[in-house]
Amino acid sequence: MDASKKVDLKIIIIGALGVGKTSLLHQYVHKTFYEDYRTTLGASILTKVLAVDSTPLKLQIWDTGGQERFRSMVSTFYKGSDGCMLAFDVTDRESFEALDNWRDDFLEKVPKETASAWCKEKDIPYFEVSAKNNINVAEAFETLAKQALSTYKGIFESYLTDSIKLTPNDKPKQSCC
Repeated sequence: MDASKKVDLKIIIIGALGVGKTSLLHQYVHKTFYEDYRTTLGASILTKVLAVDSTPLKLQIWDTGGQERFRSMVSTFYKGSDGCMLAFDVTDRESFEALDNWRDDFLEKVPKETASAWCKEKDIPYFEVSAKNNINVAEAFETLAKQALSTYKGIFESYLTDSIKLTPNDKPKQSCC
């Protein structure tokens, strides 16, 4: 794969209402944090250009609404995603429990060890992030971008490997008259 060619990746952020999905996105893209955000209705999209392993990337990051009434709409945004960030509030155990299916409401505290073990079991990187204090925000997005790029490259290279070869591998057969 040509490292100088820019790769477009679609990343989607999902999780329960109020866990900070919009805060994470704005901290990562704009380096800003606001105390109050309006509830995301459906989805909002921001982009960020960066380089991962000398490959230029354009991340199209979808911030989705966490309200129950948006669940069926949000699932339509999954199509074409190259990566998914699951977000929960460490002070809200139910938001953590909702990660398995993103189905339940939330309101208790979740220990780091439980979340870390859940991620390890599912082979998912675990980050504790703070949009307010800009802690691990870039690291979380860039780890996801690296994994999405790796998957993208694997699919791209598989596509090239499985394509039809236009030059024969065998020597032409000799015929005699």
